[in-house]
Amino acid sequence: MNSAEIGVFGGSGFYSLLDEVREVKVDTPYGAPSDSLFLATIHGRKVAFLPRHGRRHTIPPHKVNYRANVWAMRSLGCECVISPCAAGSLQAHVKPGDFVVCDQFVDRTSGRADTFYDGPIVTHVSPADTYDPILRDLAIATIRDHGIECHTTGTVVVIQGPRFSTKAESKWFHDAGWEVINMTQYPEAYLCRELGMGVVNISLITDYDSGVHAGTEAVTAHDVLAVFNSNAERIKEVVLDLVGRIPQDLSAVSSVSSLEFTRGDGHAATSEDVRLFRILD
Repeated sequence: MNSAEIGVFGGSGFYSLLDEVREVKVDTPYGAPSDSLFLATIHGRKVAFLPRHGRRHTIPPHKVNYRANVWAMRSLGCECVISPCAAGSLQAHVKPGDFVVCDQFVDRTSGRADTFYDGPIVTHVSPADTYDPILRDLAIATIRDHGIECHTTGTVVVIQGPRFSTKAESKWFHDAGWEVINMTQYPEAYLCRELGMGVVNISLITDYDSGVHAGTEAVTAHDVLAVFNSNAERIKEVVLDLVGRIPQDLSAVSSVSSLEFTRGDGHAATSEDVRLFRILD
């Protein structure tokens, strides 16, 4: 039986050198995920990897089928998800090459399918604390143990893409005090919460956004790729190490309890309730 405990949104760089990787295709009610899922055992844990942009990076951020990707992870049994990403910095003290373990997001996307709760059962899942605190603490400790500069909190503003920010937009985000900018954390992280999975983000800083800081150039895709590739081994080592530190009892890092009082009609649950997907495996 194909199953996993822990999901990782990451491509072949994470799993290509692992032993006995199995490729499985997963169908979902929301269409096809970005690619097959790749199953492996790491530190005795069953892990599913899914490249959010496809294995050849052919899906731009505004075209990713986030609902299918997250549902596919949950359908294999994942209770928590590690969501690493490349990101830009909005603050001078957050430097290219640093890692940020974000604790908040700001959604500046538009038109993305961003909920599993489209009715007729009205459900409101709070995103107030989307990122799991236990997973965040484990990620911070892991990053520091690898000798990498780590920012223990940060707000990621998620833009629609595929374009980068204008200088005016970047200054606006900077002046708001937000630290990180990215194109994929929303709705990916929030959808994990909607299905009761704990989620942690590790943002690898590749650039200063739109040259917002004096003496820096406006970001280009080439710059982002160059810095990300030069740090690919570091993020891989951190993620694989983090997998081995996640508690055996995954109930400690799931977010299923956040679903308990979310129905807008006042009922506890019915058989049509997508929240029950988590316990109907």
